[in-house]
Amino acid sequence: VIGRGLGLPCVVGASDMSIDGQKKTVIGRNQQILREGDVITVDGTHGEVLVGHVETVEAGLNTAVTTLLGWADELRDIGIRANADTPRDAQTAKNFMADGIGLCRSEHMFFEADRLTVMREMIFAENEADRAASLERLLPMQRADFTELFQIMEGRPVCIRLLDPPLHEFLPADRSGLRDLAEALSLPLSRVTERVEQLSEYNPMLGLRGVRLGITVPEIYEMQARAIFEAAIDSGVDASPEIMIPLVSACREVELVKARIDAAAAAVRVERGQSFSYSLGVMVETPRAALRAGEIAAYSQFLSFGTNDLTQMTYGLSRDDAGRFMSSYVQQGVYEEDPFHRLDKEGVGELLTLGAERGRAARPEVVLSICGEHGGDPEAIAFIRQCGFTYVSCSPFRVPVARLAAAQC
Repeated sequence: VIGRGLGLPCVVGASDMSIDGQKKTVIGRNQQILREGDVITVDGTHGEVLVGHVETVEAGLNTAVTTLLGWADELRDIGIRANADTPRDAQTAKNFMADGIGLCRSEHMFFEADRLTVMREMIFAENEADRAASLERLLPMQRADFTELFQIMEGRPVCIRLLDPPLHEFLPADRSGLRDLAEALSLPLSRVTERVEQLSEYNPMLGLRGVRLGITVPEIYEMQARAIFEAAIDSGVDASPEIMIPLVSACREVELVKARIDAAAAAVRVERGQSFSYSLGVMVETPRAALRAGEIAAYSQFLSFGTNDLTQMTYGLSRDDAGRFMSSYVQQGVYEEDPFHRLDKEGVGELLTLGAERGRAARPEVVLSICGEHGGDPEAIAFIRQCGFTYVSCSPFRVPVARLAAAQC
């Protein structure tokens, strides 16, 4: 997922090699030894790592490809958006003629050095007032990013996901990192260590993250909503942001967050004396959200299915650990293909179908999409088109393939 987002060739799950950190060597399948400084060529398309330097050409859209994709755009009847987390990603998406941004992971804007320190100050805040002070410093940073994002997209739709990961992801895990953090925050090392331990969870991907964070620490989502609305005004373009609530599993969660976001919108309108429009929706990535899509759609103008997490939770399978045995499973025919690479149309697909049907029954005009990595897979595009979805969203570098695949449907 990260490799695709960066546009870098990537080979994953290469379990039949060993790395010796001390000797700085890699031993391949046939006991071939690679040493530090040796040149290799990574072919991410075929999943091959080649020894030595292979002649390459710069990837790009030449005139013939551009013409072909122009024909494809005339034929396709489903939208193709891009997952773009930064202004640079947005520019790439625009260059590849994406219809808009289907997923902007807002937390990626916090990981730059100057922002990370402020984010950590917010996490270590002792009370609501201190937390609000840190968020006040983060607000202009987020607003500037969103403003640039809207300006780059020039009125194309931009869907922004509110903060999703657990807070511990913003904190260091090793001793030296903890010492540096204690020094940066002018806190005793023992206090920093204690706070990090308090935030640790047995299953962080199923813990205090997503909408759960937005409900227990509501100031975070309020700050993000205000940054989005102020950026929509400052951008000078016809920006109608779409705000997406992550990891929803209950209708009441949407009610609570919606009330605060609507209040933030009203406050910005009064303060700025300007009007703007926005839509609010849900990222459907838990099986329960798919099953209860009818009641959730009553409060949501769009439902965007996050197939990465939905696959993980449907299978009860950690995508971070599946590589240890997935090749064996595929070889023995347990799975036809890695379900994180190829959409499982029977299991996960049934949840998509049910969610779409129930959401549309409750709200006929609801916008339906998928924004997981499957959004760039031609087979997945054909499947969700049959389900009547409005658009797919994928990594910027997969947009040309998705545009062509949508036309071929």
